[in-house]
Amino acid sequence: MLQIISQLALTCKDQKTTEDWYCKNFGFRRARVAKLPDGNEIIFIKMADSSFYLELFAADQDSPVDDAINDGHTFPGFRHLAFKVDDVDKKLAAITPLTITLGPLDFDAFIPGWRTAWIKDPDGRIIEVSQGFTDE
Repeated sequence: MLQIISQLALTCKDQKTTEDWYCKNFGFRRARVAKLPDGNEIIFIKMADSSFYLELFAADQDSPVDDAINDGHTFPGFRHLAFKVDDVDKKLAAITPLTITLGPLDFDAFIPGWRTAWIKDPDGRIIEVSQGFTDE
């Protein structure tokens, strides 16, 4: 039986840069480091007050595709990772470094109060910052 989504593995250009960005901007903290026989390591960072981890791997090659734009690639695969916040504009003002790829946009026509922006993390992945989304 499925309990929760436990972790998302990310391959990083620089693990420390990626770790620092998620810790500073989204409240993650280092949970453990697994040392591998080849000398590499996997850094696990845990989201505050949850059981969700980002598992950070070191890249050993450049990406074969261009960085995503707007809200993410439109071919099958990972499009973006979303974080729900109380206030998109305040959150964007606090994120450093900040690269906005789309928005902020209001989606009141679909869900009253829904506001979203898409940004890039240090490795070029698209991250959604959203407020006001509710279930039907």
